[in-house]
Amino acid sequence: MVMDATNPSLLFLLLLLLLLLDRGLSLVVAGSYQNLTVGSNLSSSGPNSSIFSPSGDFAFGFWPLDTDSSLFLLAVWFNNTSPQVVVWFATNNTNPVQVPAKSTLHLTQAGQLSLFDSNGQEVWSRDAANATGVSLLDSGNLVLYDSSGALPWQSFQNPTDTILPGQSLGENSELRSKLTSSDFSTGRFELAVQSDGNLVLYPIAIPTGNVYRAYWASNTQYDKKLQLVFNSSGSLYYQVENSSQTSLTSAAMYSPTDFYERATLDPDGALRLYVYPKNNNNNSGSTNTWTVVGMLPANPCQKIQADGDGGGGACGFNAYCNFDDDQSMQLNCECVLGCKFIDTNRTYLGCIPDFTVQSCDEYQSNQYMFNEMPNMDWPGNSYEHYTPTDEDTCRALCLADCLCSAAVFQGVDCWKIKMPLTNGGQGMSVGGKALIKVPKTNASFPAHGSLNTITVVKKDRSALILIISVLLGSSGFLNILIVIAAAIVSFSFCNRTKDKKNQMEQTMLGSNLRVFTYKELEEATDNFREELGSGGFGVVYKGALAAEFRTAIAVKKLDRAAAKESEQEFTNEVRSIAQTHHKNLVKLLGFCNEGNHRMLVYEHMSNGSLTSFLFGCTRPEWNKRAQIVLGIARGLLYLHEDCTAQIIHCDIKSQNILLDDNFIPKISDFGLAKLLRADQTRTNTAIRGTKGYVAPEWFKNSAVTAKVDVFSFGVLLLEIVCCRKNVQMEAATEEATVLTYWAYDCFKDGRLDLLVDGDEEAMFDIKRVERFVMVAIWCIQEEPSLRPSMRKVAQMLEGAVAVAVPPDPSSYISSIV
Repeated sequence: MVMDATNPSLLFLLLLLLLLLDRGLSLVVAGSYQNLTVGSNLSSSGPNSSIFSPSGDFAFGFWPLDTDSSLFLLAVWFNNTSPQVVVWFATNNTNPVQVPAKSTLHLTQAGQLSLFDSNGQEVWSRDAANATGVSLLDSGNLVLYDSSGALPWQSFQNPTDTILPGQSLGENSELRSKLTSSDFSTGRFELAVQSDGNLVLYPIAIPTGNVYRAYWASNTQYDKKLQLVFNSSGSLYYQVENSSQTSLTSAAMYSPTDFYERATLDPDGALRLYVYPKNNNNNSGSTNTWTVVGMLPANPCQKIQADGDGGGGACGFNAYCNFDDDQSMQLNCECVLGCKFIDTNRTYLGCIPDFTVQSCDEYQSNQYMFNEMPNMDWPGNSYEHYTPTDEDTCRALCLADCLCSAAVFQGVDCWKIKMPLTNGGQGMSVGGKALIKVPKTNASFPAHGSLNTITVVKKDRSALILIISVLLGSSGFLNILIVIAAAIVSFSFCNRTKDKKNQMEQTMLGSNLRVFTYKELEEATDNFREELGSGGFGVVYKGALAAEFRTAIAVKKLDRAAAKESEQEFTNEVRSIAQTHHKNLVKLLGFCNEGNHRMLVYEHMSNGSLTSFLFGCTRPEWNKRAQIVLGIARGLLYLHEDCTAQIIHCDIKSQNILLDDNFIPKISDFGLAKLLRADQTRTNTAIRGTKGYVAPEWFKNSAVTAKVDVFSFGVLLLEIVCCRKNVQMEAATEEATVLTYWAYDCFKDGRLDLLVDGDEEAMFDIKRVERFVMVAIWCIQEEPSLRPSMRKVAQMLEGAVAVAVPPDPSSYISSIV
């Protein structure tokens, strides 16, 4: 058979085949399916709001905005993942096009794709002359095609924040991040394929678009042309003109046959490679969730730095990120002690002081103290450097300087820093400590406040002189007696006041806590009116320090039994707790130790306890529960191994795990835990803890180690997995009454599905469920030596260490009886 090269149909097919091979597209002859043809519409209201790729993997149409359900984006998204993820959206000059309900998308007779709002006003269009249809390909590419098979417009050549396998970015192309995960507005970061041959990541000023200094660049040769390629095999690399390729990530290869893949420039400035398994039959052991398998740059926390050119760095002003969190592939920002986020929904804006900032007008150094933050620094942010010196001198130099907002002390070096603080970072590699200057009391120190006080004192002094003069004008002997008595009383009162004040100041300066009076806390809690909960050590009340921190607090009022500790032991223990700082520990703000009143003042957690979260009316999402498990494990690891003095919590349970605005778990009540010196590994103490969570060694007069917390964590881990309490008298069967026994039986019989019955998310992620249950069984071994350390527990939970098949938790005890 001889091919007629002049046959127009054959030429068309050949041209189309070459196009497909060149671009890696999955499009067959365009005419074989026409999702949106000339004269047809899509509407944001009603059933005809989207079209799908042939496989159903992608959808295109009107995407409802989380921030406002009455607004929509014209977008392309993954259709079969949970959550679904937008990979392209319509923009005008990088700004997202948001339209109200009853908006329509129309392909005109002239081949123009136009978006009209509910008033019929055209708000976006793409002119593709002679276009005959719109198709969404299995690659996720949205294309306009004409009768000849040409593609006059395609989304792959007009990317937003994401590229997909089969897509590449040529010269002068760019990705632009979103503002936040839910706000599609133009973000703060840009990835640019430059004409000089460089691939570069830039911070961008919002809203002007001013480009700051790059925080990462490929540094490829200037005479070479560059192309960023995400090939159809799932490999992400950049390629220069001589065909040499450099991989952008060290991630293992994930086949697009088994995984959905995307590379997204995230709102925090990192380009992350995500994968999502298409089904449960792959052999990777991955779970059905979006997982980060590569990131550029490797450490955005350290790379995205503010400099003289402007910008707030990775986390904004008066904030910091943790250098030790690289393994999580996430950039987590926190406010420095004494500050709060300007907007919790837009943390990139940074933080503002939650106290009145000092002024050089009548500055008095004795009105300030320091909050300490270990392993913390703001590199390149100082205005004065002293060396060699010691910490006491460093503190004194900053206190004496009205411009000094914070000091950093490392070894023999001291740096003074002004607010706003930038480029904050915390981690073991940083070393040293940061000293944040804050007011001692709830006084706001207005510019004229001191003058008013002096005026009052002068008036009082004048009145006193007048009274004494009158007295002196009467009986001389009586007046002398009165003056002597007044002097004695005044001297005694002043000394007592001074001693009390000095004692309080020494206590406050000895830690980063505030000493509260009983009256202050009585007023802050409205006479202890609103009870948040109660436990073995006392009752917790909600309050607010409106005059100082303007934020909600939780006040734990210790009961009489807990308050029987000696004053010195109580103070020493609270002081030690004050040195702890971790994102998974509730922050202790201060305490009251006045007479018989002993109270602890914590930051208030808006989402309450893990108890109410787990055992409420609806079952929480499995992925959220899994993240809570990891957070609790990291918090316990910190208490056990990363504190100066090891802390054994002794009462790990769901009531003592609190959840913040973002459902990040925070361990509470460790302020009354058992502290061990560096040379101790065990201690003898009275039984503590809660029934059902208490390790067996508590009842055997054995020395207690950190393994008691591991046991309690194992019980809690099973509760989180199963969303049920450890002891449930109304269980379906008698065998299921005690969760720890039932969980092992289910594991032994290969029936883990019974533990998560009715939880579809967990069933899809049954491999991780199995790993969590196995870790929990290791944790609840009756013999303490068989339980893993919290470091190994965290590693096993994260999948970094393999989990061996655990034995029956009571088998060791049974074998020696």
